[in-house]
Amino acid sequence: MVFPDSFTTRNLANQCRVRERKVRSSRERVADAQAARRWMQAQAWTRKDRVSVMGWSNGGIAALWSVRPGVYGRGGQPDFHSAVAFYPGCRRLATSAWSARVPSLILIGRSDDWTPAANCEQMVAGAKGRSAHASIVVYPGAYHEFDRPDYPVHMLAGLAYSADGSGRAHVGTNAAAREDSIRRIKQWLTR
Repeated sequence: MVFPDSFTTRNLANQCRVRERKVRSSRERVADAQAARRWMQAQAWTRKDRVSVMGWSNGGIAALWSVRPGVYGRGGQPDFHSAVAFYPGCRRLATSAWSARVPSLILIGRSDDWTPAANCEQMVAGAKGRSAHASIVVYPGAYHEFDRPDYPVHMLAGLAYSADGSGRAHVGTNAAAREDSIRRIKQWLTR
């Protein structure tokens, strides 16, 4: 696994409380994901046709932008095999006629008040006519970061973006959603 860091490598801290971002999920982070894919495919130990992209929250948004049609620069290597996005913010993607060129799985909580599931559901439903590659699982009662182990549910404040515009959102583990998402990820990446 490779975890490209789009922020600290550019001397930026956590971006959750920053409204005017210098690194965009739709541009710089896509370039970072593509560079990571090319690097992985250059390694002798990598199956070049099995490199997938996965991200959480803002990284999930970047993963979904990374698999849009027209984004992939061939460069002689295979494309991403698949994509997984944990609780991405889908509002902008939903309004941009998003579709995926590779199988893409979105895992999100129904109670997520930071990145609402409804936006992702709308995005996936809208992609059905343009792409059969998108799947979504919405976990009842789960908040943002539902897959983080042993993380009690609590509220964050001062966020740059939240569903209601207040800058407040809940985060925390949902054991059932965490367990199911781990099982699904293993199946998704090995199919």
